[in-house]
Amino acid sequence: MFQDKYDVIVVGAGHAGSEAAAAAANMGCKTLLVTMNLQTIGQMSCNPAMGGIAKGQIVREIDALGGYSGLVSDKTAIQFKMLNKSKGPAMWSPRVQSDRMRFAEEWRLMLERTPNLDFYQEMVAGLIIENNQIKGIRTSLGIEIRSKAVVLTNGTFLNGLIHIGEKQFGGGRAGEGAAFGITEDLVKIGFTSGRMKTGTPPRVDGRSLDYSKMREEKGDDIPHKFSYLESSKPLQLQKSCWMTYTSEIVHGLLREGFDRSPMFNGRIQSTGPRYCPSIEDKINRFADKERHQLFVEPEGWDTVEVYVNGFSTSLPEEVQFKALRSVVGFEKVKFFRPGYAIEYDYFPPTQLKHTLETKLVEGLYFAGQINGTTGYEEAASQGLMAGINAALKVQEREPFILKRDEAYIGVLIDDLITKGTEEPYRMFTSRAEFRTLLRQDNADQRLTPKGYAIGLAAEERLKRMEYKFNESDKLVTYFKETSISPEEANPVLEAKGSALMTQSDKMFKVFSRPQIELEDIVLFDKVKHYIQNEKLDQEVVEQAEIQVKYSGYIEKERNNADKLKRLEDLVIPQNFDYDKIKSMSIEAKEKLKKIRPVTVSQASRISGVSPSDVSVLLIYMGR
Repeated sequence: MFQDKYDVIVVGAGHAGSEAAAAAANMGCKTLLVTMNLQTIGQMSCNPAMGGIAKGQIVREIDALGGYSGLVSDKTAIQFKMLNKSKGPAMWSPRVQSDRMRFAEEWRLMLERTPNLDFYQEMVAGLIIENNQIKGIRTSLGIEIRSKAVVLTNGTFLNGLIHIGEKQFGGGRAGEGAAFGITEDLVKIGFTSGRMKTGTPPRVDGRSLDYSKMREEKGDDIPHKFSYLESSKPLQLQKSCWMTYTSEIVHGLLREGFDRSPMFNGRIQSTGPRYCPSIEDKINRFADKERHQLFVEPEGWDTVEVYVNGFSTSLPEEVQFKALRSVVGFEKVKFFRPGYAIEYDYFPPTQLKHTLETKLVEGLYFAGQINGTTGYEEAASQGLMAGINAALKVQEREPFILKRDEAYIGVLIDDLITKGTEEPYRMFTSRAEFRTLLRQDNADQRLTPKGYAIGLAAEERLKRMEYKFNESDKLVTYFKETSISPEEANPVLEAKGSALMTQSDKMFKVFSRPQIELEDIVLFDKVKHYIQNEKLDQEVVEQAEIQVKYSGYIEKERNNADKLKRLEDLVIPQNFDYDKIKSMSIEAKEKLKKIRPVTVSQASRISGVSPSDVSVLLIYMGR
């Protein structure tokens, strides 16, 4: 039934597991993807969307490295929006509304087309561990499958417990059972586990909604896409989303059920996501707010199922129904299924190395919600990195680690293993100290050469990236060398409220003005002709605009990052004895001994380690 031994076994086929399996297989490892249900590979358990603030940057980074999430998102999108366009490019964040069924189907088909990848449907009930090394997995039927590395991406399934009002039952998500055995195996050998909670809104019948009472939310007039590959195309047609609001009446109806809410009566004691709270939590925490936004999101091109974003809840189903029927546009709503909360096991990620390999068991990797994160994008990026590093471990090659100034993925993993998390971790642009460097437009420049070097990103990607930045550099040079007269420039400058020119000047200087945007630049005949003659696409022109308008900010941030890299290069010996440092605080010693940071820079980011503790550490290291 199975070959004698796999290189890598991936447990779980959600966003993390799918990326992990694809990465390991594409890097040449014989890989097995084990899931409890082959029909739910790549399933969107919560909202039917990919990307968003900081999350969109992560999807572009996954794509730049050679992962699949961007390609799947582009192929199954029903709407595209570039969020934060009114701000600087460091804040621009792509987001797509997805066709839920086609998203999962495309993931399944792409994985089936991936060489070196086998599939098996069954519950993994335990791990085979010998002398602190992973040796394989054990299924619920008692079958043992051997491997050199194992990646656990169990999502919300480990001892999952679903709550709807007073009712609770085991499950990993609606309609699917929980997984048992793995947590117990890991705790037995010394791992620390915890419990977290997440929730999801009701799904409703779109035919029962009155959209004329809601505000239409259309996609971008000129949509972009996630993948940098030319084979991936922007949307030609888009489907609208809609917006409505709760009210005091709705809040009052929801409060009537608070005494039956597992959130408030003690049945749920684990921590939920702070930045994606349930509707009852929002009403409780923000009692001064008269209303909250609800985004009405279609689940696909052809289905009538609708996702009610902003109405996540674990209240009794009749309370959910009664309250939702009081929302404008939902007066005749019909439920497909009620919202629910789910509790599940996770393992505090301070038990991991930067490669996402566990410190206790060699060859065992954790990725996704098992590490305390929330969100498809956060999970997918961890799965990609765990799959890459599992493959490199098997091939006896150097590990692949992204630094904080190289990728949001680097920030995410460093935050997790250095600081840990006691609530579901979600990525934000504010978490990255170098976000001007980590833009969505340059993820290919930052990461594709790295992906190509480890054997994951194809040569096609590398050539596309080189073309894009070579051509944008040429366009910037053209701006620096070409003059523009007042007669040509002043009509546009006047229209934009910018100071008029009295003599000719270089285009670069004129285009650097804050009032002048891309659509203004391409109005000039000289620029228009250059772009047409060179057959430059939108990405090249946008990249040139960013280099013209933000070069000073980018250079300043790169210098700051280079200064901090000096601490990143100071490696702490693996067996360093922190107890010998008499003048270091007790808290700092305890944290440093527990986390065992690899570098001084990582040590400085640990909660409880002060700048004076770092100074003392440097002295004891002979610095």
